[in-house]
Amino acid sequence: MRLAGRTAIVTGGGSGFGAGIVRAFAAEGARVMVADLNRAAAEAVAAEVGGLAQAVDVSNDASVAAMAAAAFGAFGTLDILVNNAGITHLPQPMEDVTEAEFDRVLAVNAKSVFLTARHIVPRMKAARAGAILNVASTAGLSPRPRLSWYNASKGWMITATKSMAVELAPAGVRVNAICPVAGETPLLKSFMGEDTPEMRAKFLTTIPLGRFSTPADMGAAAVFLCSPEASMITGVALEVDGGRCI
Repeated sequence: MRLAGRTAIVTGGGSGFGAGIVRAFAAEGARVMVADLNRAAAEAVAAEVGGLAQAVDVSNDASVAAMAAAAFGAFGTLDILVNNAGITHLPQPMEDVTEAEFDRVLAVNAKSVFLTARHIVPRMKAARAGAILNVASTAGLSPRPRLSWYNASKGWMITATKSMAVELAPAGVRVNAICPVAGETPLLKSFMGEDTPEMRAKFLTTIPLGRFSTPADMGAAAVFLCSPEASMITGVALEVDGGRCI
């Protein structure tokens, strides 16, 4: 029960890595708001763990403000924020990505971190406590061809994590990131271009441990980094990738 008595928001918590983090947090005693663009998915995961469901578009300021207000209204305080919601564009030459696709990737993967900070960081600073976890990617550390703008968005998130950590440390707020390799999530097909046994086998050859990341892997890493056990850790981008970045 490493998170007993703690409260948390997990964006993109209705599926994939986000749902894995929600389940791990709840198992460790946290009260969790499951925030997702897909309200039905958020409600399903929230019902499973006894949490709260919140529909949110993390790229929209008013929607993020409403999410934050709902969390503070329900919990009174917020100990943990996980910026997990993310999207990608399909693998293709960088010049073929449309402006609309580029704008959407940066809005969901980067602007969302700015928006949640606007509406949640002031309260954490006032409380002089808090843990923020940004779910980045190995793509931000070891970029793959044909995913250039997705890679860039995750690199932005890693730099933002370090900058936030330095600025917020005096206020007692820690900021870290985790960097998963591709896993069994709704985005897997988008990363590979097509989900076939052949493509999976080819991708797995790039991961020394020989398997994809799982939601449970992300949940375990997230619990540690957001728990008191990691009280001396901030500004880290932890690779949870089976050795992919070696």
